[in-house]
Amino acid sequence: MTAISISKYSYSSILNEAAKIAWRVQDLIGEDKRLDFSKPFLPETIAHTQAISCLSPNEQLILNHIRGNSYLHLFGLVEEFILPLVVNHVQFIGCENIEATQAYLCFAKEESKHIHLFRQFASAFAAGFGFRCGAIGPPRAIADFVLQHSPLGVALVTLHIEWMTQRHFLDSVRCYQQEPIDPLFYNLLKHHWQEESQHARLDTLMVQDLAQKLNSSAIEAAIDDYIGIVQYLNEGLKAQVQLDIASLEMPVARTLTAAEREEIRQVQEFSYRKAFLVSGMTHPNFVQTVQQLSPTRYARIAAIANSFSSRDG
Repeated sequence: MTAISISKYSYSSILNEAAKIAWRVQDLIGEDKRLDFSKPFLPETIAHTQAISCLSPNEQLILNHIRGNSYLHLFGLVEEFILPLVVNHVQFIGCENIEATQAYLCFAKEESKHIHLFRQFASAFAAGFGFRCGAIGPPRAIADFVLQHSPLGVALVTLHIEWMTQRHFLDSVRCYQQEPIDPLFYNLLKHHWQEESQHARLDTLMVQDLAQKLNSSAIEAAIDDYIGIVQYLNEGLKAQVQLDIASLEMPVARTLTAAEREEIRQVQEFSYRKAFLVSGMTHPNFVQTVQQLSPTRYARIAAIANSFSSRDG
């Protein structure tokens, strides 16, 4: 068993904070709440569509909308392996700490609500955009791959995603003022972020709880699992870029040249890595947790994050 320092978070404080946040999917999106396709969905700091010189401003906006659709699809996809992880952890801890059980059950309920929210968004997007957009999957196959790894490895991926979500909203979405994004899309991201802020703390406690029952070799193997899953997700992001490029041609009503496709690929692969991988791998709270588990293994993660930060990563 490995001794690690006790987290600054507590189940009682997380439950108290969660009780203050209450929203329903139908409050955020529905028949009378429609997406505004005249505005971008994602901040440029996340989408990086304006950096693509071969696209006109209108084409850049269309790609931003495609990225917004892919962005929430990817969140919905990862929620589908986070949900069973949390449910399994509830069974793991049982009723020994009833506040912990309550907190994780709340976590699971909110994750299922997020899946519902993202599916409702996908329907609203398809109705308003008017063209089919490809997306990686199926989610079940990706979840099955991830969940075949150790619980601690999957929990570390989840921790990465939770802190990544916080960084996206606080560093990009909340302060985006150059050109306002669609209010409905902003509202979805805001309410998702509110609940994920509790989930990031809970997942920190989950990682701590799982690690305390493992020796150093098992912890290092779990971190290797995390790295393997990140590499797998990187390949998925590359595939999503190709689907986004294919999805762009129909609404812009022209065939992209090979040179244009290559420019878009390079910019968007960098954009996806920065948003979904680097922002989580380098978040200070994630770094602190992994360094506490194994400084040498975090050095490997830092090196991979550095390579992902390159345009050629």
